[in-house]
Amino acid sequence: MPDTPQPPTIFVLFGATGDLAARMVLPAFYQLARKQLLPPVWRLIGNGRGDVAHEDFRKDVRAALGDDVDDAEWDAFAKNLLFAGGGFDENGPGSLLDVIRDVEDELDDETDPNFVHYLAIPPVAFEQTAKALKQHGLTDRARVVFEKPYGTSPEGFHRLDAVVHETLDEEQVFRIDHFLGKEATQNLHVMRFANQTFAGIWNREHVAAVQIDVPETLDVANRAGFYDATGAMMDMVVTHLMQVAAEVAMEPPVSLGAEDLQFARESVIAAFRPLAAQDVVLGQFDGYRDIEGIADDSRTDTFCAVRLWIDTDRWRDVPFLLRTGKKLGVSEQRVSLILKPVEGPLPAQNSAISLSLAGSGELEADFVLKKPGEGIELAKVRQTLELDSVDDADPLPPYVALLYDVLTGDRSLFTGSAGLENAWRVVNPVLGDKPEPLPYEPGSMGPEAADELAAPYGWLVTKPE
Repeated sequence: MPDTPQPPTIFVLFGATGDLAARMVLPAFYQLARKQLLPPVWRLIGNGRGDVAHEDFRKDVRAALGDDVDDAEWDAFAKNLLFAGGGFDENGPGSLLDVIRDVEDELDDETDPNFVHYLAIPPVAFEQTAKALKQHGLTDRARVVFEKPYGTSPEGFHRLDAVVHETLDEEQVFRIDHFLGKEATQNLHVMRFANQTFAGIWNREHVAAVQIDVPETLDVANRAGFYDATGAMMDMVVTHLMQVAAEVAMEPPVSLGAEDLQFARESVIAAFRPLAAQDVVLGQFDGYRDIEGIADDSRTDTFCAVRLWIDTDRWRDVPFLLRTGKKLGVSEQRVSLILKPVEGPLPAQNSAISLSLAGSGELEADFVLKKPGEGIELAKVRQTLELDSVDDADPLPPYVALLYDVLTGDRSLFTGSAGLENAWRVVNPVLGDKPEPLPYEPGSMGPEAADELAAPYGWLVTKPE
């Protein structure tokens, strides 16, 4: 934690009994506690529509954490968990204000507590909850975390953004994107800016194409209703992959401080060219419409591949290829720079630098070397570095890292309003006349038309033989 002790902090987790809270947010809070990264004095108040007793909420949290829980640690953690039911909107706060008052009376500290409001709720509820926070006096000394998607259309984004800025200062707003919290995504900066080997080739003179590839073997599971209202393009491309593209393509910032990083990220997103129809392939896996809750005539895309152009001197005419989808043949999270062949006396050889974003990440680099033996026979060698093999490595899962940054007020890994506005500008031309999603077989790598976007090199991530 920072040198200055953190004041008492009250976390309010809206949607505390939902799937996102159970899978991601509550385990991250527990990990922060285990690593002693929470303020010395804190409480977590879960909020929901139901009338749940504090002890019952603690049991639900314990179940969400699974088996990796130490009994002594759990006892210390659980006593800080409370629940406020009855919902929360402009018409009524339920029991939340009463529970907050009880906590403030219990703390009886000379320092007023800070608040962190985490909105782990459906995106359609963001606007009304933001208004309710203002209505019930819960915006002072508060930071507010919004999950994705932050709007499901350009119009929806602008409406939500206006409401949020009427309610909060931009410095209070944390639009969470767990891809930016990944250890490997952060290593893009260090790898590029601290190593001449990479810094010197990070441009159009040496890079033929960039691929940001996030195929998934998973289906839509119990998120059918949410997913059918968004789809792959809005769920992943606008929210995550364009932000990762900005991490790759940004100009070197003055520093890695929050303001400098956000300025560099948003400046390059402003240079993203609006998508044309020929640069987008959408797909829908066979059987998607048979899922309970999905309409028989649904045109929702479960696959999206995009060829993105960035109009800067560094990247002009270099295609950035973004791909994601459900029920594909492999799960990967990979950023790859395909390098141009070296001109000279040897046969042309393409090679790549590749960074896995999964887990703690790994760096892979291709080298063309002489195969030991008589004569000169070329061999391509791939070298892999597991990033968690670094001495004394203690990687933080993305949600843990980002929640820690919320606590300390560090917005460097959070998406700014201007960056999201430009991301919507980029996709807007194809949203009005959205291509028909092409069918693809579950277990494949999506519609064959997507392969044409990646020509002549093809997608580096392929289905295992």
